[in-house]
Amino acid sequence: MVWVERDPKDHLVPPPCHEQGHLSLVQIAQSPTQMRYFYEVYSILWVFLVFTPAQSTEPSIPEVKRQRRTQKARRLKQEQIPTGTPEPVEGREHVYVQTELYLEEISDRVIEVDGECQTDEFLDRPPTPLFIPAKTGKDVATQIEEGELFDFDIEVKPILEVLVGKTVEQALLEVMEEEELVQLWSHQRAFAELRNAEFAELQRLEEQDRRIREEKERRRLEHLEKLRKQKETAEKIAARAFAQRYLADLIPSVFNNLHESGFFYDPVERDIETEFLPWLMSEVEETLQKKVLGRMMLDCKLPNPRM
Repeated sequence: MVWVERDPKDHLVPPPCHEQGHLSLVQIAQSPTQMRYFYEVYSILWVFLVFTPAQSTEPSIPEVKRQRRTQKARRLKQEQIPTGTPEPVEGREHVYVQTELYLEEISDRVIEVDGECQTDEFLDRPPTPLFIPAKTGKDVATQIEEGELFDFDIEVKPILEVLVGKTVEQALLEVMEEEELVQLWSHQRAFAELRNAEFAELQRLEEQDRRIREEKERRRLEHLEKLRKQKETAEKIAARAFAQRYLADLIPSVFNNLHESGFFYDPVERDIETEFLPWLMSEVEETLQKKVLGRMMLDCKLPNPRM
């Protein structure tokens, strides 16, 4: 198994191993081209190791028995060997030593140091240094010699074929997608034009239907008005004929009744009857009364012949 880690530039490179005495890629590479070649080689190696399926085979029964015996022997050996640090020899003692990559001074009291400096009043402020966090974790690395795992020229060929094939396939898919998008856009434009034309035709037909309905309604109202006027005219004619037939016998009888009641008279005759005749009668009656009075007085003056 080969362990690799990523550097800040996102390249797959093996970290330098200081404990085993191996050299890093920077120390091995003699030029930037060779350094880039090492990066590509180790990147392809990482892809090959990650995406290559592991061959899993079930061990046989003798192999399982042998492994069990080996584990049992190792367990007995560990039980016999005492664990922990062996006791120091006579005259010596154990001392705790730091084995980390960076040594740290251990002290109960933090060392404090006072310092001061004088800068120019008009001196520009220096740029803020880049923050670099403290290193954490543990570096682990290994060294792979040339020809230990695989032949690069042979093993890289299928990987390159896959990469090139996938790239070409993706490019073809993108080209087909673009052509399909162009066809879809053309279909959308044609559909939009057809929809707009159908919508305009629909509006025209709706407007025509509205005008036809309005014309029908107007003519229906005119016909109803015409029928109403004809009916009213017929009723008026019938009423006039009935009135004429009814008044044909009524008018003479009315005039006769009015004539008999005295509403129709001769003015001269009416004047004679109302003015002259009453005056004449009163004059005649007065004259007759005078004559009667004269006779009575004459009778009283004259002697009676019988006497």
